[in-house]
Amino acid sequence: MIRKQWLIAGLAFAISVAGCREAGPAAPPSAQPEATVQAAGQLRQGKPDAKVRPAAVAGLFYPGKKESLSKEIDEFLDAAKPAGIKRLRGLVVPHAGYRYSGPIAAVGYKQLVGREIRTVVVMGPSHYAAFRGAFISDADAYETPLGRVPLAPMARELAGHRPFVVRPEGRVERPSWAEESPRQPPPRGEDLPDTWEHSLEVQVPFLQKTLTDFKIVPIVFGDVDPEAVARELAKRLDEKTLLVASSDLSHYYPDKTARDLDTTCIQAVCQLNCQWMEQQEACGKAPILTLMHLARSKGWKAKLLDYRNSGDTAGDRSHVVGYAAIAFFEPEGAAEASPAPMSGWTPAERKMLLALARQSLGDSVRSGKPPEVDLAKYDPKLTAPRACFVTLTTKGQLRGCIGHIFPREPLVKAVVHNAASAALEDPRFPPVGTQELGQIDIEISILTLPERLEFKSPEDLLAKLRPKTDGVVLRVGRRQATYLPQVWEQLPDKESFMGHLAEKAGLAATDWKRPEAEVLVYQVEAFQEKEEMKPAGK
Repeated sequence: MIRKQWLIAGLAFAISVAGCREAGPAAPPSAQPEATVQAAGQLRQGKPDAKVRPAAVAGLFYPGKKESLSKEIDEFLDAAKPAGIKRLRGLVVPHAGYRYSGPIAAVGYKQLVGREIRTVVVMGPSHYAAFRGAFISDADAYETPLGRVPLAPMARELAGHRPFVVRPEGRVERPSWAEESPRQPPPRGEDLPDTWEHSLEVQVPFLQKTLTDFKIVPIVFGDVDPEAVARELAKRLDEKTLLVASSDLSHYYPDKTARDLDTTCIQAVCQLNCQWMEQQEACGKAPILTLMHLARSKGWKAKLLDYRNSGDTAGDRSHVVGYAAIAFFEPEGAAEASPAPMSGWTPAERKMLLALARQSLGDSVRSGKPPEVDLAKYDPKLTAPRACFVTLTTKGQLRGCIGHIFPREPLVKAVVHNAASAALEDPRFPPVGTQELGQIDIEISILTLPERLEFKSPEDLLAKLRPKTDGVVLRVGRRQATYLPQVWEQLPDKESFMGHLAEKAGLAATDWKRPEAEVLVYQVEAFQEKEEMKPAGK
């Protein structure tokens, strides 16, 4: 998933740059190009032979003068509130221009005030370089208008271990604003992944304003496995190390669409579901996934501190960029460490969802469009993002079944859209006709979040599968398919079940035994019209 995105990103630098530079005008009014001279030329302190990565986006993404920058960050921090988190281990924070994402980033960085943190690992996505690995700078320090921050010894240690690289093979595309940058550009061909990278740099001034006596480990993510990065970092973390994942969320959707997408993404992060997160939109998905893998291995939890988008901070809601501040922390007790169990669905809620599916089925078949859903009319439980399938049958025979394995939208919308798609878009069947509407029965299956099933061999996999309980997702390379738990009724033999599932994915019947095969399992709560809609007393 991450590799595929990088191959695409390598061909679309202009889009990437536009997506994360600013969600509006070219530069905030508080940061004029003339203010950047100081950052480039007058902050040369320390050893004369020190290798310094100079500020590249001072005066563009944030104010270029020390006094203006310090004042702006102070104002952001003054408006933020502490969340009372004691054992903070990591943050997800945005990286757009301060005018747009600064207030949200400040909510995350507010949590650092008064903490004794000595090493900050700052992880950001590459916006201008296409390469393999995770880039570690060989500089001695990063510089901003607030001064220099030295690199921690951990940076040198990591540089000697895969997947980290210091001189990666690849190419760097200079951004459109490079000529406005305060830094002196290196000779052509000598640009590095962090030469122009803003996703790391914009975090440093916030760290300078909230911490004292600290060092950084800046990491730019190329085409790299987040879990491999997490494994190496895990060996070097201590109580005085903080991890920062730099990322914006969805890009350039209308406000309402963006909020739906971002809500789902935030839920995936806070529930530490890496498979779900791989399906989400976030330019810093790989850094976030690295933090999530670390959290899962160490028993940390995640909590949303703030969510807004550029429409909230800059006013234009027609095409917004989403921003979140999320804290990762070590829980203090068993009650905090254990998530609340998933609640079931009451008879009234089941009937309401089935009625929505029935309405959508009728409207879609007659007019080609599903009904609009007003989320304000429904309880929050019904508007939370959930994955579901809608199954249509006629006299016990399948007539259509469409759904999603991972949550994409509020449950009531998912039911409406999947009912319409099951009627009109299931490629195995012709579209449902109006004459069939009275003969069709509807079943809704609401899914738990899929979890990876660990197994050592095909035999071990079969032993761990639970017929009639587990829905199964099979992934082999780019091919994927799922069977709901109800399919066990037709395929009770485990090996036959997996063979048919492999064929559904377009694979050979035995390909589920391949070493690279992945299996995820989930459970469902399923309910049917013919059971839930019976008249009282029957």
